[in-house]
Amino acid sequence: MYGLWKPRVLGAWRVPVTGPVILAANHSHIIDGPMVIGVAPRPSHFLVKKEAFVGLFGPFMHAVGQVEVDRSTADRTAVTRALAVLADGGVLGIFPEGTRGEGDFASLRAGLSYFAVRSGAPIVPVAVLGSTERRGRLIKALPPLRSRVDVVFGDPFEAGDGSGRRTRKALDEATVRIQKHLGAHLEHARRLTGRR
Repeated sequence: MYGLWKPRVLGAWRVPVTGPVILAANHSHIIDGPMVIGVAPRPSHFLVKKEAFVGLFGPFMHAVGQVEVDRSTADRTAVTRALAVLADGGVLGIFPEGTRGEGDFASLRAGLSYFAVRSGAPIVPVAVLGSTERRGRLIKALPPLRSRVDVVFGDPFEAGDGSGRRTRKALDEATVRIQKHLGAHLEHARRLTGRR
């Protein structure tokens, strides 16, 4: 990432140096995932759609520890692997909106709250800004080479209410709390970087 673009990483010190943690990143461009993986202060294992594991990318993605997810079904294998990452004290990366979009955390899927409540791991919000501002001249689908992309890590927070409940209601309440934290972090990151 540092060879192709100019990432400006802010707040990486906020990621706990040990123990399980979940990185919850916005996702509006194809480079957002690789960018967070490349600049995160700890090795991370992101949940990645199975469609990305094609050709030479498949073995590479598995080799660097990314978790393949079949989004068309309740993928028990992916859930088990993701929980194992957290149980081993690792870093699990999730795009809580489930797919690329506006990158504004407006609609969250239940996966993030499930992993956070089930594991008890803190969530670190991550805002990636600048990846969609301009299109490259050589490769239109990518930002211009050597352009700046900001990655802003926020303060870790707990998704659960402290009761240890894992009911549907508890997960729904956790999703509301998560959405508030992620939205507030995104607004803070926009003010901090001067990006919209």
